[in-house]
Amino acid sequence: MAALSTAALGVGLLAGCGSDSADKPTVTTAATTGGAFPVTVEHAFGSTQITKAPQRVVSVGYTDDQAILALGVKPVGMVDQYANPPGKTPDINTQWPWVKDKWGDTRPEVVMNNGDSGPNYEKIAALRPDLIIAVYSEIDQAAYDRLSKIAPTVGRTKTEAEPFSAPWQDNAVHIAKALGKADEGAKLVKGIEDKLDAARKANPEFANQTAVAVSWYKNSVAPFTTTDVRGRMVSGIGFKGATAIDEIAGGSFYTVLSPERIDLIDVDRIFVIADQADQDALKKFKLFANLPAVKGGKVSYLLDSEGPAIGAAMSQGTLLSLPYAIDELVKSVG
Repeated sequence: MAALSTAALGVGLLAGCGSDSADKPTVTTAATTGGAFPVTVEHAFGSTQITKAPQRVVSVGYTDDQAILALGVKPVGMVDQYANPPGKTPDINTQWPWVKDKWGDTRPEVVMNNGDSGPNYEKIAALRPDLIIAVYSEIDQAAYDRLSKIAPTVGRTKTEAEPFSAPWQDNAVHIAKALGKADEGAKLVKGIEDKLDAARKANPEFANQTAVAVSWYKNSVAPFTTTDVRGRMVSGIGFKGATAIDEIAGGSFYTVLSPERIDLIDVDRIFVIADQADQDALKKFKLFANLPAVKGGKVSYLLDSEGPAIGAAMSQGTLLSLPYAIDELVKSVG
């Protein structure tokens, strides 16, 4: 799973290098404002007590930095969910349309790149964190124990059976509680749920259609499950999910289809999350091109990390990216 994070499918699944050395991080101290402390957070690896508002937060989850940002805190360390092109500065992971203003001039240290076997513990320790958040993450008990020796660490939600399977709402509230801002987190979640409700009400025809989000991986169609954040987005705006994908995914957030199982995405609407080169390759795949939805123009092609990066916004599924993703996803159907 370390090499197969939920963001990576649209960019070839395996991640490349992270921030180039030319992009020196500017790490700042960002204390939480307000909040109720002390607070005890129960999670998959036990419970963690946070006695006071943290001053230096490190995000070890792939998208946890965005929830932290949404709650008014700039992490001093984060994960590069998308590979930053060599020599590109600032890091693209701080430049998405939905986070750019939140980061401002702050340049956090990259403590893990998508595809690494685990976080860089030495970098994390050097940042002197007083809180580590590893919620949207595949860390195991051993990694949690090691992180906990550096600073109080909050792992994924207690009820999450498989990494990356918890609803985005649960992750957001979980992180908010760790920051002493449970009420604020709940309000932000409610705002997004209201936006999803509005999308469903404005498009009642979606309820009669089955839809699936897919990517292109190793010359194969790779659909996401209904429990993955992208699948939840599709159903969140009103479509029925393709639950047959879940049955063969074996608990993973996606599966790779063999040619004889292309029938599993023979649905009413297909959302393709892939950058241009992968979109072009998928369009040339005859089994995909022959699907009724494709022939009928019922496909939304969403660039992942390029251009408007709608795929990235869906893949991240955070308090910051979801409002943008909802608007763009609905617009893509029209």
